Parts: sequence; C-alpha cells; structure tokens
Amino acid sequence: MKSILKISFLSILVFAFTSCSDDDSNSDQASRVMVNLTDAPGDYEHVYIDVQDVRVIYGGNGEEVTIGNINAGVYDLLELTGGVSVLLADEEIPSGIISQMRLVLGEENSIVIDGEAFPLQTPSAQQSGLKLQVNQTLEAGILYEFTLDFDVEESIVEQGNGGYLLKPVIRASTAAESGSISGLVLPLGVQTLVSASNSENTISAYTNAQGDFVLHGVPEGTYTVTIEPEVTSGFQIIVIEDVEVVNGNVTTMGTIELL
Repeated sequence: MKSILKISFLSILVFAFTSCSDDDSNSDQASRVMVNLTDAPGDYEHVYIDVQDVRVIYGGNGEEVTIGNINAGVYDLLELTGGVSVLLADEEIPSGIISQMRLVLGEENSIVIDGEAFPLQTPSAQQSGLKLQVNQTLEAGILYEFTLDFDVEESIVEQGNGGYLLKPVIRASTAAESGSISGLVLPLGVQTLVSASNSENTISAYTNAQGDFVLHGVPEGTYTVTIEPEVTSGFQIIVIEDVEVVNGNVTTMGTIELL
C-alpha cells in the first residue's frame, strides 16, 4: 500500500524538556525514538518483569528525561523470543547526544519454575533503574529504533535461601530507520512547498521565514524533490531528480534559487 506522509513545518510539535541543557540537547529540534524489548531464551517456564518507565540520559551533564508515554506493564520475557518483541515507546525527544538509557522496573517481578511462582528480588543498587550504555547522537528528524535484548539465562541468580535475584543483563542496540532532507530556498518572502517523492512515499514541508526547509522522517531511498513556489509569485516550479537519502543522515541540498 502506498504510504503518504505529509509534514508541514507549521504542524510539527517539538517536545521541550527543561531538564536538558543547551550543550547536551537541542530543545528546538526533535528526533523520533522507538524502544523495543526482546529476550534471549532461558530455561524457565515464565519470567515476568514489571516495566514502569524508560528514560534517556544526555551526555555531558548527566541530566535525564523520560522518553514520554510508555507501554508500562508486566511482560513475560519468555514470550519475547524468536524475533518477537514488544514496543515500549514511540515518541519524539530533543535531539542531541545521549549517553545512557535507563529502564525503570516496578516491584511485580517474578519467575515460574515447575509451576511454582517465586518473587524476583532486585538489588538495591538497581531499584532506581538499570542504566544501559548507548552513546548515540540523535540527529533532528531521524527515526532511531532501540532494541533492549534481555538475557534471561544470565539475569536470574538463584540464592542459597531458595529465593531468586533479578540482576538484569541487557544488550542495547540502535538502528537509524530514516533520514532527512534540508536546504535553503531563495529569494525570501515566497511561500514555497518542498516535496520529496518516490514510488512509496511523499514527504512535504513549507519553507520558513528564513527560507529553510527540512523534510523529516524520510525512509532511505532515491527521491525526486519538487520546489513549488506559490502561484502568484511568478516563479517556476523546480524539479530535482535522484536525491539520495541514507538512514541516519541529513541530505543537504544547499541553496536553491527560484527562477
């Protein structure tokens, strides 16, 4: 099915978080972040973890913010194997350098062995959340997909008193799932619609008062970019072929002069 995504700079909502400083994140620009939880199999019947929040920590000053709306709940990790995952978050956050991601767990963690359920105790050092090293620079307008791979076999510790301890071992990986196109259209004062299209997608944005445009969330591929000034301006439509977009990168078209 042909997917059509139209984005206007007038309707883009940029999420601002006061807990992030200017040198670590850019509150005027946003990146879309998806967080998935999956599992490497373990030799248990069920392993339930209580996910309450996912937070990101920006580099430099260590300030952290919640990613936004989280699909909080108790998940059976042993149902998240063989390529199955659960989406914990799909939100926009300020662009910038993030050093860590923090997975915050609740108290409803348990394990089932031979039909009997046992609570999973959590070390006090991890009750505030498990910090995962990510060291990722989030570019504005790019979609990043984080996968948290929970290793159950390595995360469960049997104690001498017959109880079980949860010491999560999680591998975090990142993939950039889109790119963006930016440029400058002159002269100023002409309302101009910029569109990038191919056989599967059409992404559009208007230039701002300074003539700048950014097409956000553009899937990787080759596009035809159309520069369409308002009809009353008298300027011609410009069509630029073979514009390449690479996931995780910003394709800069430079200055485009209307004719």
